[in-house]
Amino acid sequence: MSGIGKRRSLLLLATTGAFAILSSTLSKTPALPLFAVHLGATSPEIGWVVMASTVSGILISLPAGALSDFIGRRRLLFAALIIFATAPFLYLSVGNVQELVLVRFYHGFATAIFGTVASAWIASHYVKDRAQMLSTYSSITIAGRSVAPFLGGTLISLAGFHAVYLACAAGGILALALGMFLPRDSEKPPPRSHVQTWSALHDALAATLRNGTLLSVSTTEAAQYFVFGSVEAFLAVYAETCGIVAWKIGVILGIQLVCVALVKPLMGHISDRVGRRPTILVGLVTAMIGVALLPLFTSPLPLAVLSLVFGAGFASVTSSTGALVGDLGNQERLGTSMGVLRTTMDIGQAAGPVITGAVIGVGGFTTGFEMLAVLLLATALWFGWSVPATSAQS
Repeated sequence: MSGIGKRRSLLLLATTGAFAILSSTLSKTPALPLFAVHLGATSPEIGWVVMASTVSGILISLPAGALSDFIGRRRLLFAALIIFATAPFLYLSVGNVQELVLVRFYHGFATAIFGTVASAWIASHYVKDRAQMLSTYSSITIAGRSVAPFLGGTLISLAGFHAVYLACAAGGILALALGMFLPRDSEKPPPRSHVQTWSALHDALAATLRNGTLLSVSTTEAAQYFVFGSVEAFLAVYAETCGIVAWKIGVILGIQLVCVALVKPLMGHISDRVGRRPTILVGLVTAMIGVALLPLFTSPLPLAVLSLVFGAGFASVTSSTGALVGDLGNQERLGTSMGVLRTTMDIGQAAGPVITGAVIGVGGFTTGFEMLAVLLLATALWFGWSVPATSAQS
């Protein structure tokens, strides 16, 4: 594929992803924890609700990434878009916490498949500027994600939860329409029997899982998303307990996503130039500071500032982890490598709200947020020790 063709395809992929992620994020930020509270959920139950979509990610990310190496990326992307378009309608009939968990489980397959396969497509087409291109794609999708908290908070305040999920459906349908124009795979995999395909998948998975440095990077990503998922779930609830209205909660969470969208391409460019390792370490420390100070404040402005600081740290880490996995992985198994990264990420994001919800239920918000800060500090020390500087050069 020519340079111009790659850029056009990247733009179309990212735009499709932006509407898909707008739809997905609108269903959960700030709507999901508030909707769960509306249904009578306790703090631990909120954690289970938030976790449900990431459980499906744990189950599907690695198989989807590996399959994309052998059957092509496009058909898997389109399968994800069908889920994006259909899942929002299910929220309209939810009447209890258990039903909400089931809907979230189904919806989670879409994000997991699309994110894994899109990242593999970009990593396979870009090498020298891999982090920047992955971050550019991510930022365009985050542009859609960043609209969701503002729009969701406003819709909840003006028209209630059903209006949020109708808007979510509109975004998913538009993403599906754009997805019909995604280019077909430029390199078709050689024909294989079912036995050959499964054997090749097994070999690719085994080889990838033997890469210790890749697993260390994936563990770092999991810890970062453990904290991100927890903040996403409980910052909204904490703000509500402080007497902050829904639209202001949307602003507090939205400014974090705007920061991520703006900072991530810059940090990706820096990562391509100065290396992955320092970019990730700086990000972990920055995110730690942002989350550690949250329980000290109860008014919208300082919470928004700290949300922004956390977002900057999160952007720095995630601008480099995917690119570093691409650097470390076999170029013919990039889908598998990205699947490993996404699976561990989803494990972290799934476990975060559940564990943090239990901690908050016992010790309160201060204990929960401080636990997250300690985890980020420990992760920075672990990453610095387990990933040699020579392995993390761009």
